[in-house]
Amino acid sequence: MESIHQSAVEIQAPAAESEFPSAEEAASTAGQSQSGLHCLHGHVYALRRFGSLLFIVLRSRKGLEQIVVDKPELLVLAESLSCETAIRVRGNLMPKPGEQEVSELHACEIELLSTPNSALPVEISREKRMQSLSLNALMEYRPLTLRNEKVRAIFKIEAEFCRAFREFLCGQEFTEIHSPKIVSTGTEGGASLFSIDYFEKKAYLAQSPQFYKQMMVAVYERVFEIGPVYRAEEHNTARHLNEYISMDFEMGFIESEAELMAMQTRLLKHMFVAVEENCAKELALFSAKVPKFEKIPQLKLAEAVEILARKLGWKGEGNDLDPEGERLLFEYIKAETGSELVYLTHYPWKTRPFYAMPEKGSQASHSFDLLYKGLEITTGGQRIHRLEELEKAIFERGMPLESFGDYLQCFRYGMPPHGGLAIGLERIAKQLLDLKNVRQAALFPRDRTRISP
Repeated sequence: MESIHQSAVEIQAPAAESEFPSAEEAASTAGQSQSGLHCLHGHVYALRRFGSLLFIVLRSRKGLEQIVVDKPELLVLAESLSCETAIRVRGNLMPKPGEQEVSELHACEIELLSTPNSALPVEISREKRMQSLSLNALMEYRPLTLRNEKVRAIFKIEAEFCRAFREFLCGQEFTEIHSPKIVSTGTEGGASLFSIDYFEKKAYLAQSPQFYKQMMVAVYERVFEIGPVYRAEEHNTARHLNEYISMDFEMGFIESEAELMAMQTRLLKHMFVAVEENCAKELALFSAKVPKFEKIPQLKLAEAVEILARKLGWKGEGNDLDPEGERLLFEYIKAETGSELVYLTHYPWKTRPFYAMPEKGSQASHSFDLLYKGLEITTGGQRIHRLEELEKAIFERGMPLESFGDYLQCFRYGMPPHGGLAIGLERIAKQLLDLKNVRQAALFPRDRTRISP
């Protein structure tokens, strides 16, 4: 193989590295090289032979692009290429036959940049082979399987979700923050914490940025964050991860949780529109359609439980919905309203974190979940903002006040009525694309059994 490459290079006499445009030059000339030839670089995704022509499907940052090799002096080199070989190609852009608005590059020069050292363990360019892979194999070869066109589309969509999330909230006068992920106590006082050695002390990985979001409300009034959170829960299901990306916001001087739901409804509409406009090719790979809505239906949890039990024969518990209850509720709401999303409100206070604002005269709280296609993607609500009430809530949960000294400090010096929510990035992507497992929507998933690659 080495001799073939060398002889082909000698026949071709490729241009020296300095003759190809730099990244800056390529950007400024939109791929036009100094000699007038168009320049592309990327990885060989597939090779297709048709008679005397060879087609190279090139994977670049822009997607898949087609290169035509029809010069006899280049065919020997092109036929020796293997998938995932990194190449740089210069040639002439010509209209694709029958598609005048689509161009393909007819190669004049091909430069080898690097070649795989061994055969690929996964045929990433063959969708049927990719679809037949087990989840374990998909993750075992994750650095490679991420290169598959359909797999990498997932993360282009997630990137757009994050960009649009940030864009919308900045437009609403929110300030982005970055809270620490190493903490001295658990945010919600629970036991599902990963402990770590921190010099001579024990520390934990943050379950959420909740305490810090609340502290920063007194500073900026409206804040948001996109970052990882950690839950040491021994779930091993298609919907749970032990590390995931949380998109949080918190806002002050609210009157009720209704303002949070209204803000999120506008936010989600903006995010879905952005994905539809900027990720059309990626959505098409999954035949996915973004939900259209002006308002999102709302149900009190108790009302949802009654509907499920009375009309749909659900046998679950009344304090929350199990996966079967969420699925049945989605089907009911979809049939009744056409919506794929529904807010569930007024969860029992005892099932929510201690800082949730209790509803006066009832056992409920001013909290909510948002379900998308039958899966919770958001949890949020109004928080307790008065020190005395917060200390009482901590006491009623049987937790020591001294563990929350730093957190309570901001309430001691005045806090506005406030609330917020968190959206799970992997979950919203999973539901949009109808993925079978949330691990498919995580770059390098961390779950009960996996901490590599």
